[in-house]
Amino acid sequence: MVKKPYPFHKPFSPLRRLLRRTLSGRHHRHSTAKGPAVPPTEKLQGQTVIVDVEAWLLMSRLSTFPYFMLVAIEAGGFLRGLLLLLTYPLMCLFGHDMRLKAMIMVSFFGLREKEVLRVSKAVLPKLFLEDVAVQGLEAVKKARMVVAVSTVFPRVMVEGFLKEYLGVDTVVGREVMVVAGRYVGVIADDALAAEEMMNKGKHDEGVGLVGVGGKMHHLFSRNCKETYAVSEADKAAWQALPRDKYPKPLVFHDGRLAFAPTFSAAIAMYTYIPFGIFLAIVRSMAYSLLPYRISVPIGALTQSPSRLGSASPSPRSPTAPLFAELAAEVTPVALETRVDMFYGTSTKPASKVLDPLYFMMNPRPEYRVEFLEPVDTTTVADGEEDGHGRDKSHSIHVANRVQRVLGEALAFDLTEQTRKHKYMMLAGNEGIVKVKANKS
Repeated sequence: MVKKPYPFHKPFSPLRRLLRRTLSGRHHRHSTAKGPAVPPTEKLQGQTVIVDVEAWLLMSRLSTFPYFMLVAIEAGGFLRGLLLLLTYPLMCLFGHDMRLKAMIMVSFFGLREKEVLRVSKAVLPKLFLEDVAVQGLEAVKKARMVVAVSTVFPRVMVEGFLKEYLGVDTVVGREVMVVAGRYVGVIADDALAAEEMMNKGKHDEGVGLVGVGGKMHHLFSRNCKETYAVSEADKAAWQALPRDKYPKPLVFHDGRLAFAPTFSAAIAMYTYIPFGIFLAIVRSMAYSLLPYRISVPIGALTQSPSRLGSASPSPRSPTAPLFAELAAEVTPVALETRVDMFYGTSTKPASKVLDPLYFMMNPRPEYRVEFLEPVDTTTVADGEEDGHGRDKSHSIHVANRVQRVLGEALAFDLTEQTRKHKYMMLAGNEGIVKVKANKS
């Protein structure tokens, strides 16, 4: 008995029913083959747009390996990343769809659902934003509603990026099966997800944006009143979205890797890691054994001001206002770290102890220290009371003033994001560790 080949469109049959029910009208008007590849933005204004993520929003159908490698390393660890690296050459012998399923299996199997969600919100957006196409984003910017369809990535990998940074309303993609809060690495039936999305709203006819020759082209054409298809030749003239043009600034980013882990870059990293560990040990010994040129030690309590210390560190966080009450004058010190392979910071509690190790494993780690002009903490700003009766918000104004000086020195744009916002975005909590009181 000959086994029939598994059709690609079968897992997307619920999506097909969804688009037909959501976007179907009394009449359908299909685009011709000679129609324009990129529609005028005025024509899409106020419309419901169904967009193929890989064909329109991303610059190229780049190898999906870097994205799955990030999930494997950041959510599963470096050993899982090594397994993906070693098996990837064998996966390249498979067809495109089978290769994707194999990478999903290796990258997702056994991972906690919560951890993958954290990586999708805090790590992957940086890499996705670097590959966004200006022309594709402009095409959907004025749409009334945008439904993004990904035929490559699991929905959990792209949903945070698409909704948080590109303003997409609904995301449809592959669903990875979850059992007891952990992924089993198998593509699940999309029926439940599609049924849920059917109930999210009824819309009139929509406009479809799809890639030429894509496996969703036929589905888009049958369920959209108009379909615009873009080819790789058309996209050759497209431009990557500049960082200053992001719809929403990328303020917070987490993760260990400071580079895009392409296949060749990942090979170089794993080849370097044994030497990097040895280098970190040597640097630690030099730090501990060699004498210091500066003979005056400066005490400081990390991320907390103290009257016993002379410094008030505030790494990656809004400046704590309490330091303004400790001295009449403070000297802001701008610290900038520069790495080329591993970031020495992490919001994961289990990984923070390894922050110094990863920083010293970099081939050329660099700290730039700049002592700025002293700031008088007793200066009274307009609207504040002076003397002992000054307003309690005085220290907050001083902290904002110091933070503004540090931002200018580091070429940072100031935001209204707080420490709470940072940890909610990167770690899913408020950054507060609850300590149980000892019963005596």
